Amino acid sequence: MCAAAFGLSACGQATVGTGSLQGDAKSVAQTISDLQKDAQSRDQTKVCKNDLASTVVAKLAATSGSCPSALSGQLKEIDNFDLSLASGTAVQVNGATATARVKSTSAGKTRYDTLTLVKEGNRWKVSGLQ
Repeated sequence: MCAAAFGLSACGQATVGTGSLQGDAKSVAQTISDLQKDAQSRDQTKVCKNDLASTVVAKLAATSGSCPSALSGQLKEIDNFDLSLASGTAVQVNGATATARVKSTSAGKTRYDTLTLVKEGNRWKVSGLQ
């Protein structure tokens, strides 16, 4: 999911830290931590059900018949599960949308990406990559 669906080079082995964050920012970081944990365990069903926004799930399902099917091969392609929040103001919340700046490493190269998230019900879910 992370590698192909959003263009990230990795999706996290160590969990994303949430200790210094509060409120919605902490919930956003927790979603990213859950995503990396579910991706690392190659549990595409959990990624689709718990971590991805319904719009992303629908797009992935349209390409492969189901979101888990679309992610199955993609999760196998990830070579490094190391992801963290970038330092500073990594999480920005604006109503029912949020962004989180994340840092990953692949093939010895550091990469920074910004994930977008939306609040669906009472849970934050990843909706894309800027």
